[in-house]
Amino acid sequence: MNIYGLNSNGKFGEFGGQYVAETLMPALLELEKVFYESIEDDSFQSQYRAILRDYVGRPSPLYYARRLSEYCGGAQIWLKREDLNHTGAHKINNTVGQALLARKMGKKRLIAETGAGMHGVATATVAALFGMTCDVYMGAEDIRRQAQNVERMKMLGANLIGVELKSGTATLKDAMNEALRNWVATVENTFYVIGTAAGPHPYPAMVKAFQSVIGEEAKSQLKAACGRLPSQVVACVGGGSNAIGMFAPFIDEPSVALYGAEAAGDGIDTGRHAASLSGGSVGVLHGNKTYLLQDEYGQISDTHSVSAGLDYPGVGPEHSYMKSTGRANYIPIDDAQAVDAFQKLCRLEGIIPALESSHAVALAMVNAKKLSKDDIIVVCLSGRGDKDMDSVLEYLKKNA
Repeated sequence: MNIYGLNSNGKFGEFGGQYVAETLMPALLELEKVFYESIEDDSFQSQYRAILRDYVGRPSPLYYARRLSEYCGGAQIWLKREDLNHTGAHKINNTVGQALLARKMGKKRLIAETGAGMHGVATATVAALFGMTCDVYMGAEDIRRQAQNVERMKMLGANLIGVELKSGTATLKDAMNEALRNWVATVENTFYVIGTAAGPHPYPAMVKAFQSVIGEEAKSQLKAACGRLPSQVVACVGGGSNAIGMFAPFIDEPSVALYGAEAAGDGIDTGRHAASLSGGSVGVLHGNKTYLLQDEYGQISDTHSVSAGLDYPGVGPEHSYMKSTGRANYIPIDDAQAVDAFQKLCRLEGIIPALESSHAVALAMVNAKKLSKDDIIVVCLSGRGDKDMDSVLEYLKKNA
């Protein structure tokens, strides 16, 4: 399997690697072996694709957002509708793949971290499907603002473990910290289902492999509909799983520009943001070397975004590599732009997007105005916005 820029020691250039406790190395080496064997195994691939088709509901549609395009007055905007997947987001593509690996390795317990709750819901879903136990770690602040997904996880049988801190933000970073600590202690019977394209090798490569179905479908669907490639592909980037899956089949197409929308929060200059590539520096976080938000002493900075799923101080190492090579462009989108795009998509297309996805829609709206009507922008609509209604209403009330 060819992963852009990945070398034999699990790094994308200088980024990535395995910066973990020695006790986890045997588990990572075993996982790497099983993953590379499985990804080339026809039987495994057949199982994986069958579940995506019959259970997840793939392929997801590629939809021409005509009214949104007309409003912007430039390029055609097409939406890859990951919000229509079972569980309501792209996360299920990855959890199905990792759960199949866990079953192959004889692991009976799944653990996961979650921010917006969609990865937690997707992990709880596959745990129920495969008859496994499931513990999900979630920051106390995210539990507060994502109450609907909290109840969905519990209904699916997962044990939700809230992460509370006396200092810090009690969001995705803190949930991932606790999940990693637990994995170290329980590695014999536990499989850690990482939801984003970060973490120690082989996780970034593995998440990309399971999420690349998004871009593969979009590429094929657009060629069938329009007979050509898009001018741009746009996706939101927190850790970056939906983006790397969307970008994957276009990386080797030089005519296609790749754009990642980062969470600028209140603005990069305010320090209250979660834009690691736009406002961070290189360091080590959660087992990999990447761009992250840190102070002059290397301490991880608090983050802010109206979107719980983008509220993370790091980013997947392949995104860091693509920034360094110039293959992809990463643009900060602030809370106001994201909420405006949320409202525009609701009222122009009758689609309620996730706040994460709204960052990508906002960037596509900005870019579309600079292009002609012959240009095509394909946006990964990574999830639906049911979970975000309270956050949006809270934001609108606060900023009325």
